[in-house]
Amino acid sequence: MATPLTADQLLKALRDEGLTVVEHPGWRTNNRNHKGPWGPTHGVMIHHTVTSGTAASVELCFNGHSALPGPLCHGVIAKDGTVHLVGNGRANHAGSGDDDVLQAVIAEKALPPDNEANTDGNRYFYGFECVNLGDGKDPWPAAQLDAIERASAAICRAHGWGERSVIGHLEWQPGKIDPRGFTMDSMRTRIGKRLGTTPEPPDKKPAAVAYEPFPGAAFFKAGRNSPVITAMGRRLVAEGCGRYAVSPGPRWSEADRKSYAAWQRKCGYSGAAADGIPGKASWDRLKVPNV
Repeated sequence: MATPLTADQLLKALRDEGLTVVEHPGWRTNNRNHKGPWGPTHGVMIHHTVTSGTAASVELCFNGHSALPGPLCHGVIAKDGTVHLVGNGRANHAGSGDDDVLQAVIAEKALPPDNEANTDGNRYFYGFECVNLGDGKDPWPAAQLDAIERASAAICRAHGWGERSVIGHLEWQPGKIDPRGFTMDSMRTRIGKRLGTTPEPPDKKPAAVAYEPFPGAAFFKAGRNSPVITAMGRRLVAEGCGRYAVSPGPRWSEADRKSYAAWQRKCGYSGAAADGIPGKASWDRLKVPNV
């Protein structure tokens, strides 16, 4: 039992464990706290997404869908081991589960069978969605398994928990199968070993990322040819706003304008303010890597 970590505490715990963490815009205030309590926290729950592709999976977990509003977890663990933070607070990931399982997690004892769905798990568990189709064939790269281990250990370490505070969705709610492709017993063994050691620092601190300064609205006109436009297009695709028939290129086009308009709408603009011509505020928020 513990008071939930703040956004800053969660971010620090994950990075201190040696993880590469990406903060999705708006994650710090993205939660379902208006629908029920968040905390006290008792453990960490692991899921698979049943999706492919990092950008699409992150967007889905941040926003949810018509039947289940987001956030659908607190972090998305990509196949390359990057953790994308999408929520902070109550999230729609655990659903109803077995109260006997919850008591075993609290006591850090062996789990009983999950044969009931009578307890609100969204209140008590941090959730990580891991990008995997969940068909038993989609591989789990070593980097992704390492990140699951580290992310789980980071939260356990922050709260003073042991590895038995980490469970899979299949151990909580009857009928669930996730995560499929590795066993939670094997993952708990890995987490336990990690918790018995001092956190490993990252091999090296990532270099500071330089972003393209806003070149001015007049830059974006028919015939403009620049690698900046290619970099912008790639960022728009990564944000789920790409409207390209083929990969983004260096020449400003109608596809670029439509893609940027989708980004402006995602940022909350509408009408004439979402005309597809970049403005400084939306450009700075897009964070186009320096070319």
